[in-house]
Amino acid sequence: MIQETFIMGLLKGIDPLLTADILHVLRSMGHGNRLIVCDCNFPAAEIATHTTTGKHIVLTVSLPEALDAICSVLPLDYFEKAQAMYMAPQEGVELPAAGVEVMNALRDAITTRCGADTVVHPIERFMFYEEAKGCFALIQTMERRPYGNVILIKGCVGPDGNDLRP
Repeated sequence: MIQETFIMGLLKGIDPLLTADILHVLRSMGHGNRLIVCDCNFPAAEIATHTTTGKHIVLTVSLPEALDAICSVLPLDYFEKAQAMYMAPQEGVELPAAGVEVMNALRDAITTRCGADTVVHPIERFMFYEEAKGCFALIQTMERRPYGNVILIKGCVGPDGNDLRP
């Protein structure tokens, strides 16, 4: 009986980390809309109030785990120069070792799931905050490494069921 309780609500082929709220947000987004996936130190509650939906969804996993689940269903926009942007320190500030680690992990999670040709660019910290305010929604992870913040740009699903590419 206990085991049945744990599997209730799961869908075939859908990562169990993708809650109903997350799936609703991802499905509601149109091509060109942006989604911020951020770490636990990001000012998420404040920034979420500026997003299109005002949604602040908490996902209790690391950033790479969240990105793997999200990118399993979210098509990325290959008509843009970059399909994702991550927060980088402002000029003159050295990136801590844990920041380098999380940036490599987020790039790996995205390119492993979406393809090696997926472009993930850095964006300066304060510019990132401004870009985040224009996103569709915000998903906050329990990532504790600094600079664990990324914006994904939604693309289109092509006739073959995959990301539409030029």
